[in-house]
Order: sequence, then C-alpha cells, then structure tokens
Amino acid sequence: MNMIKITCLGLSGVMLGLFLRQIRPPFAEMISLATCLLIIFYSMTRLSSVFGLINTIGGYFLEQKDYFRILLKIIGITYLADFASNICRDAGYSAIAGQIEIFGKISILAISSPIILALLETIYGFL
Repeated sequence: MNMIKITCLGLSGVMLGLFLRQIRPPFAEMISLATCLLIIFYSMTRLSSVFGLINTIGGYFLEQKDYFRILLKIIGITYLADFASNICRDAGYSAIAGQIEIFGKISILAISSPIILALLETIYGFL
C-alpha cells in the first residue's frame, strides 16, 4: 500500500511539473525537487526495518564477517552509483552517468574478488 502512495506522489509530481514547465519553468523545478525530498524523507522512515534486517542477516554470518561486510559494501555501491547516475542523467549529463555506472561496476568487481576466489577454491576442492 505504501508503494502505491509513493508511486502516486511521484506521478503527481511529474504531471504537475510537466504542466508547470509550460507556464512557469522555475516552479516546475521546485515541484520536482519537493517531490524528490518528500520521497526521500518517507524512505528514511523505512530505514529502521532495513537496519533490523541487516542485523538479523549479520547474525547468520558470525564466522564470515568479512563476507558480510563485502556484501554491505556492494549494496552501498550499487545504490550510490544508481542514485548519482540518475541525477546526472536527469540533469542531461548522460556521459557522466554512464561513467559513474561503469566505475560502480568495476568497484563491485574489485570488492567482490575475495568472494569469487573463495567460491572458485571451493569448486576446485570438489574436483
């Protein structure tokens, strides 16, 4: 139900922004910013359940804390790269957005290399 509310808020902001772009372009930008801020603030209220989930998952990785840290870094890089590239793309800088995405992918590959090596060693051990 909450996703429906956020979707309606986002679509309403877009429609109002498109309408105001024809009449008063500065107001369209303000509507866009206000809509983004409302969605971000609403998202912040949901973070407590996410942190609870992270703590629960962390309990399963008692012996492999390094793998759990790597997993959290990968998730953080993914969200940060996506967020930054979308902002750049919305501002009309698609080339920079693409470079941010590429750097994010390379960073994920570099950070995940210990997990990939451990997986390959496990597979090699069975052969």
